Amino acid sequence: MQIIYLASFLKDLKKIKDAKVLSKVKKALLDLQALTEVHEDTNIVKIKGHPTAYRKRIGDYRMGLFILNDTITVARFVKRNDIYKLFP
Repeated sequence: MQIIYLASFLKDLKKIKDAKVLSKVKKALLDLQALTEVHEDTNIVKIKGHPTAYRKRIGDYRMGLFILNDTITVARFVKRNDIYKLFP
């Protein structure tokens, strides 16, 4: 699958100072690239009311994704309390 990173995602990553969280994000992004179907990863959940919006759980954080055909657009990476305020 092709992965596109939005500027908002990169900005969110710059705010993260914890090295453990950043290493988990790196591993999650590598796992996303290796996917052939969305349903292979059990941590990816569809967001109700939005046909292409998904979230991926990474510890106390959530990664906001848009998935359309074979393209994954990574939009946000924020604490679990804020994901629904900022995404989609």
